[in-house]
Amino acid sequence: MENRIYVSVDVCFDIYGQMLPTNIKWEDGSVYPIDKVTDIRQAAAAKSGGQGDRYTVMIAGREKYLFFERSCARNGNLIGSWFVERKAV
Repeated sequence: MENRIYVSVDVCFDIYGQMLPTNIKWEDGSVYPIDKVTDIRQAAAAKSGGQGDRYTVMIAGREKYLFFERSCARNGNLIGSWFVERKAV
């Protein structure tokens, strides 16, 4: 999808197994720390389509959406991919 930018994300898991992103690594190698996760819900990516988990995160005081798209694989260690939606220009 051309409206998606796939990114590397560092995550931690809390004692209940909830996956929480801590840093986003952009395509140019820049790393952005996530200050806070304010919401996690199943939601569609409005600009690029598809269904997944939408994380509302705070980065440098600004609210952003980060999406986790689950893999259809039934085995192996590939559980999904992270992406952000490209800004409209």
